[in-house]
Amino acid sequence: MSKAKHFAGLDIGGSTVKAVIINSTGDQVGPIVEVKSHVKDGYQATFKQLEAALDELTKNAGIDRKDIGGIGLDVPAPSSNGVIWGKANLGDDWVGTDICAELNKHLNIPIHMTNDCNAAAVGEYAIRHKHLGALLLVAPGTGLGGGFVLPGGKLYEGANGLALEVGHISVPFTEDDGSLPSCTCGLKGCLEAWVSLVALRRRLSIELQKPEWKDHALNATEATIEEKAFKLRTLAEHGDALSIQLFKQQGFILGYGIADLVRTFDPGLVVIGGGLAEAKFRNDFLDWVREGFADRAWPIYRHSPIDPQKETTRFEWAEGGDAAASIGMAYTARELFS
Repeated sequence: MSKAKHFAGLDIGGSTVKAVIINSTGDQVGPIVEVKSHVKDGYQATFKQLEAALDELTKNAGIDRKDIGGIGLDVPAPSSNGVIWGKANLGDDWVGTDICAELNKHLNIPIHMTNDCNAAAVGEYAIRHKHLGALLLVAPGTGLGGGFVLPGGKLYEGANGLALEVGHISVPFTEDDGSLPSCTCGLKGCLEAWVSLVALRRRLSIELQKPEWKDHALNATEATIEEKAFKLRTLAEHGDALSIQLFKQQGFILGYGIADLVRTFDPGLVVIGGGLAEAKFRNDFLDWVREGFADRAWPIYRHSPIDPQKETTRFEWAEGGDAAASIGMAYTARELFS
């Protein structure tokens, strides 16, 4: 067992690595460090960036690299026991590689790896110092990810590290023609096909073709659908009816899907991550999530039958922001390698 008193969390994203270091008591030491990730250039190129991040972390903390007792690493791809199972946004040579073993050759430090949503879930748990129960994270972004932390802070990853693919549970919502929307995973009717940036682009494209929106400002521009969808959050913050309609639909369907997850895991606390956590209309969005949840969830998952004033499932916005995953992995390293 390591006698070292510091632990690093390295969050590998498609464009950047965010890194943090904590001591044995869980206190962050020094600021968060951010460097380019270079994931498309292969894992060896990213390893050089990880080492650069570690050097800056240790310099800021006033310690040597040998004082790091363990590293928590997360990647934007499915993985199991340190091996990447899918390419996602990574370069080709990541797939099938035991990243933990290869990085350990460079650093000679114990390493544990998981995916980015799992890491963020642990980060949100670690931030909530007074919360001792379970925590379910759902995080709408380009796709829809999730993570589940058991009471006491242990992450549930599943037998193959593939648990909590929350974006790919089925929901019974159809397009105007009665068809189920196709998901990027190849299936139809997935929750992610309704709640994600990809879904927002599809729905916007459909709505803009309808007569009631022919005079909408987004129809007066030659911008791509990706560029138009990027403007929706700002438009919604200024009361635009179409934008609000789209986000309301996403919130309701997200809540509907969460009801089945709650029926399975009964976490008590559901944390909503993603960029909407910082939107000016986030309180409205959370209300739309609760509406969808109420439409599907049994009453017992909403309020206690003994004390009707007590919520049995609470909803909160994520608090960790972009740092949640790196914080989560630092705490994971502390738990595993202390």
